[in-house]
Amino acid sequence: MKSLKKPVYKTLLFFAVIALIASCAKDEPIDRDTGLKLEFSSDTVFFDTVFTTIGTSTQIFKVFNPSKDKIVISSITLARGDASPFRFNIDGISSTTINDLEIAGKDSAFVFVKVTIDPNQANTPLVQNDSIVFITNSNKQDVKLIAWGQDAHFYRNGVIGSDYVFTADKPHVIYGYLIVDSLFTLTIDPGARIHLHSGSMLIVYRDASLKVNGTKDNPVIFEGDRLEDYYRDIAGQWGRIWLYAGSINNEINYAIIRNGEVGIHADTTGNSPNPTLRLSNTLIYNMSGVGILGQGTSIEAVNTVVGNCGARSVSLSLGGRYDFRHCSFGNFWNKTYRREPALLLNNYYYDIDNNVQLRALDKAYFGNCVIYGDKDDEITLDKFPEGGTFNYKFDHCLLKTKFDISDVLLYTGCIKNEDPWFTDPYIAEYQPDTLISALIDRGSAEVLNDAFINISKDLNDNSRVMDAAPDIGAYEFQEAILPKKNR
Repeated sequence: MKSLKKPVYKTLLFFAVIALIASCAKDEPIDRDTGLKLEFSSDTVFFDTVFTTIGTSTQIFKVFNPSKDKIVISSITLARGDASPFRFNIDGISSTTINDLEIAGKDSAFVFVKVTIDPNQANTPLVQNDSIVFITNSNKQDVKLIAWGQDAHFYRNGVIGSDYVFTADKPHVIYGYLIVDSLFTLTIDPGARIHLHSGSMLIVYRDASLKVNGTKDNPVIFEGDRLEDYYRDIAGQWGRIWLYAGSINNEINYAIIRNGEVGIHADTTGNSPNPTLRLSNTLIYNMSGVGILGQGTSIEAVNTVVGNCGARSVSLSLGGRYDFRHCSFGNFWNKTYRREPALLLNNYYYDIDNNVQLRALDKAYFGNCVIYGDKDDEITLDKFPEGGTFNYKFDHCLLKTKFDISDVLLYTGCIKNEDPWFTDPYIAEYQPDTLISALIDRGSAEVLNDAFINISKDLNDNSRVMDAAPDIGAYEFQEAILPKKNR
């Protein structure tokens, strides 16, 4: 019997030794360096599916441990918490928060992210944002999450390579940039709404064109992609409409352009006998920078309001050709301190070697326009002191300025520093609001001639030719709304 038990004892002894060795083995060391940073397969996760019903979509990214030792991610959370439409799953755990996730040295973990959105809820943001926040050794990092929040047409860093139409069936959302490539035309139908994400731009390349065909009852609207009431009057929510150097035959009629950085940036003229931009019946306001930025270009504008911008309402630099009739340029910006006057004319710049380069201002004509604001002087005439072409004329305009306007060749029939009595200039409502407004009947009927479209009616489709003389600015005073004039 003893000879039979001996192998059994040896076997038991063997396993006991193995268990003892295992119990004495040290755990894998943990890297607790506060400078350690996780690595991710992507810093932003996009959900760019266009949903047509209540939709769910899943994306995946990886989180890497760059250390040779084990790490412990003390916290992984959704920044918006339970209010977020997103959820994530790591190693089978689905939550908005996961604590003390271990990743072995030089290893990784998959993160599955799901978003559930009802795109037919019109009061939800067009773009839903969140982030997954990782805290490792007190070091915070995040991966951004972006999903389309409504049923819309979405464009992310895209190029239009054919003639294309924005219809009014659904909103159009631009994320990053959208480029109209050379030789093609983007046409925007009446009533279309274009929403641009933070910093995003609509760019029209050389020999390409933009045609905005709004109407009085169905204007085309350009604004940010945040639809909550809080963002209704927040400036700087998107980048700009950029008519790139050499773009041609651009036309914007009955548009509302608001809450961006620069409303319209029109660059150097292209190969066309027509102006770079013809602008009519349009409102541009609440820009954090400039409403209209013209640089050595050609613009004709009528019945247009540009107001309340953080820098200038209209900046016409590097020369060019400009013709503005029945426009209202106002600036009563009150969100930050504004240093610059509402209107700038300029005919030079300094190159990279600090040498002056002259650019001819061949024409800057303002007919029946109002340039006004809350500064003592709302006009800057920045002519290079040693020469260069600098041709301008104000014809029957109301000006807020310190300039001497007695030269009738430059200031024909103009008045200065009289109160226009705007309806509410702080929200860019520049209609004359009382019988004593300096705008009423102070314009010239001759200014209506030679405009590129008929401007016998104002921005609100009211007649300018039914009384003694047209009113200055984009709006005609209305007897039907206010007490009648004593004529």
